[in-house]
Amino acid sequence: MTMYTDNNAATPLVSVIIPVKNGMPLFGKVIKAVADQKLPFEYEVIVIDSGSTDGSKEAVPQTDKRFRLIEIPSKSFGHGKTRNLGAELAKGQYCAYLTHDALPANEYWLQNLVRPLLEDQQVAGVFGRHIAYDDASLFTKHELDVHFESLSTWPKLWLADDRRYQSEEGFRQLLHFYSDNSSCLRKSIWHEIPYPNVDFAEDQLWAKMIIERGYRKAFAYDSIVYHSHDYGFVERLRRSFDEAKAFRELFGYRICRTKRELLVRVIKTTIGDLKVATRKGWIWSAPREVLIRPIDNLARQLGYYLGSSVSPKIQRYNSQLSRDKRIQAR
Repeated sequence: MTMYTDNNAATPLVSVIIPVKNGMPLFGKVIKAVADQKLPFEYEVIVIDSGSTDGSKEAVPQTDKRFRLIEIPSKSFGHGKTRNLGAELAKGQYCAYLTHDALPANEYWLQNLVRPLLEDQQVAGVFGRHIAYDDASLFTKHELDVHFESLSTWPKLWLADDRRYQSEEGFRQLLHFYSDNSSCLRKSIWHEIPYPNVDFAEDQLWAKMIIERGYRKAFAYDSIVYHSHDYGFVERLRRSFDEAKAFRELFGYRICRTKRELLVRVIKTTIGDLKVATRKGWIWSAPREVLIRPIDNLARQLGYYLGSSVSPKIQRYNSQLSRDKRIQAR
């Protein structure tokens, strides 16, 4: 049951902003889950469609006054640019972001996401936990569980040790990790620090900016969305390429510098996966997943190597290698 349906009666506290392009059929479930949130405050939902042709626009309820549909040309979309548009249009004090393939796991996703902002005025942004869809591979489920369990150790972070921040790349990565698949920011701080207009990793770059300005970021472990992908070889390579390229250009990190490092990383990650599969019995219960794991590891590390490269020869093929650019061009 939704508590409020009419934003003409009261100003919303939170604006939920969802960029979408051809998100069906999952997007229909996302819309319903957002509409069914249980909250002690008003909220609105702004859907920004960038050229859908699959019925995504029609999934936005026309009779629910909380929902607004904004249409933009496909060529106008940008990860930071479109999220900034949503914030400009938002009536709320807080802007929650959700991707069209991130499904709130329960009716308290939004309430739990906003809570750290209400409790601490120094928190500029919050991101939530991801869990894998039921049909995801065992390794995908395991990776997400391990990753977000490790982050639960740091429910709130800020720059308290500048010397360590400058000297340790891993510490910097921890401080600026952030995910706009499910997040919420304080709009008053967004006016000061809007999203950067970049092709990829706009969320982590924004988190780096707010951390370096002295604000805090929070992780809401109990704000949960389903969000996972099982990529094939080419898609995994392209996704890893985009990540490594963004990290190199925006943060100065080179995830995989040499062919030797590529090979070593493939071997190490495969050995680690075999240990997990043996311990959990997947070798017998899911042998196919275990057998294709080295191929997935090769695709991932090859993408990291190509994205980390500063070679003009490789950079010439950026548009062909980038998964994100291919999606935006559809």
